[in-house]
Amino acid sequence: MKVTVNVSNRHIHLTREHVEALFGKDYVLTKQKTLMQPHQFAANETLTVSGPRNEVSGVRIVGPERNQTQIEITVADARHLGIPAVLRVSGDLKGSASAILKGPEGIVELNEGVIVAKRHIHISETDAIEMSLKTGDLVFVKISGERALMYENVVIRTDKKNAEPECHLDIEEANAALIKNGDKADIIK
Repeated sequence: MKVTVNVSNRHIHLTREHVEALFGKDYVLTKQKTLMQPHQFAANETLTVSGPRNEVSGVRIVGPERNQTQIEITVADARHLGIPAVLRVSGDLKGSASAILKGPEGIVELNEGVIVAKRHIHISETDAIEMSLKTGDLVFVKISGERALMYENVVIRTDKKNAEPECHLDIEEANAALIKNGDKADIIK
């Protein structure tokens, strides 16, 4: 099966509580652009992520709001910030790295919630059943071209809400194969 590859740069998912702490009471995130997965959008708003060693400013927020605040960074970002590069599936935050978020109206200190996201594929339950796959399965993703690569241990993430088949690689992984948003790849079981 072919899948669209999109490059995931560093970004932040916020809870309602943290949106208000960072931007003010009753603040509503504004949409910069719609993302491929249903109801997901890149917000106009950005924040500064601060670690013990350095900061990274201009980190984009991705909406909608979530149940737990999560910061997704690269391995290079983790080294720059001076925090551990904790490799996890999105949402698996227990015991992950800590950081401070700085916004125009306040600061939020996170005891956990900073991860390097594992490479993964969003797929609908219908497509997963057709491919004999389920959430948590690991597959290969084959990238063709001048810098062809085979990515191992790509996590399947199924969604009942008709997820679009989409592979997310972080910017470091994508650069290794000269991948750009919208490129196609093959899923290999």
